Amino acid sequence: MASAQSLLLKSLVSSPGPGSNDVELDCWFDEEFKFILLPVSYAVVFVLGLGLNAPTLWLFLFRLRPWDATATYMFHLALSDTLYVLSLPTLIYYYAAHNHWPFGTGLCKFVRFLFYWNLYCSVLFLTCISVHRYLGICHPLWALRWGRPRFASLLCLAVWLVVAGCLMPSLFFVTTSTKGATILCHDTTRPEEFGHYVHFSSAITGLLFGVPCLVTLVCYGLVARRLFRPLPGAAQTSSRLRSLRTIAVVLTVFALCFVPFHITRTIYYTARLFEADCQVLNIVNVVYKVTRPLASANSCLDPVLYLLTGDKYRRQLQQLCNSGGPQPPTAASSLALVSISEDSSCRWGGTPQDSGFPTPRADRL
Repeated sequence: MASAQSLLLKSLVSSPGPGSNDVELDCWFDEEFKFILLPVSYAVVFVLGLGLNAPTLWLFLFRLRPWDATATYMFHLALSDTLYVLSLPTLIYYYAAHNHWPFGTGLCKFVRFLFYWNLYCSVLFLTCISVHRYLGICHPLWALRWGRPRFASLLCLAVWLVVAGCLMPSLFFVTTSTKGATILCHDTTRPEEFGHYVHFSSAITGLLFGVPCLVTLVCYGLVARRLFRPLPGAAQTSSRLRSLRTIAVVLTVFALCFVPFHITRTIYYTARLFEADCQVLNIVNVVYKVTRPLASANSCLDPVLYLLTGDKYRRQLQQLCNSGGPQPPTAASSLALVSISEDSSCRWGGTPQDSGFPTPRADRL
């Protein structure tokens, strides 16, 4: 008990150190834990993310052509994850060196920008996939019109540009500062600009996370309701159960990576803005720092989606891992949760060809 009280007293009154750049100036506490947690977790994400996404990009570019709409979204999702993990070595060095950034202000701005660019592009690409699957399963005629690869490519380009445009103010807010011999690369901004940054961050969270999250939940909820409708055929029932399990996995990954990070970050920023008690701020700061690696982990977990939803992707990956001979490119047919014939049964079930049983040619990616 006495040691715990002395540790708390130390965390509340210790002198400013290199790990205290993200807290209020009148509240200093020990952040030694993050100098182990963040470098180790980012190193794991870098190794796994690069090892999983680089082969994925290669397969999409050289083995799974031409793409359909969902394959287009998946490729851009993998590209976003790859660009992000390539920026992690600088952050690994930064936190391992106890918040010392020797790479200049420009690279500090770019790395912090790239973190959120990847984060929100991933959210929006997953949302595009969920909307596309909803249309394919519940409104197949609309999917024929809006689910074309050309439209998907234009939408992906719009996602990159819109997210980059929304995050441009972060290039103004993020900066470096000097504290003795240590150069800090702020994750937010200078203390005097923090109030403005919180308003900017809140708007970005609502626009690029809150709205897409709601759309994703609604789409998968409607898809699940459609798939739960009883239809004849054991094969069809088995296929739909697999589809429901895939939805559950997608939503679980979404919830683990994005929701905890945004909730704890919002609480932390609010506590700082309203000058919460130092002990409270200490607690929320620790929780927020712990959830930051979860946001990065989506770069490792996204490839799991390709494995769960694509038969052709799994075959090509297995051939690649087994060092098999050159294989001809394979058309990347839809990553939809159910096959095309099964999609059609959502609205028409009167003819034998639309009975909902997967056909041999209805092979997913």
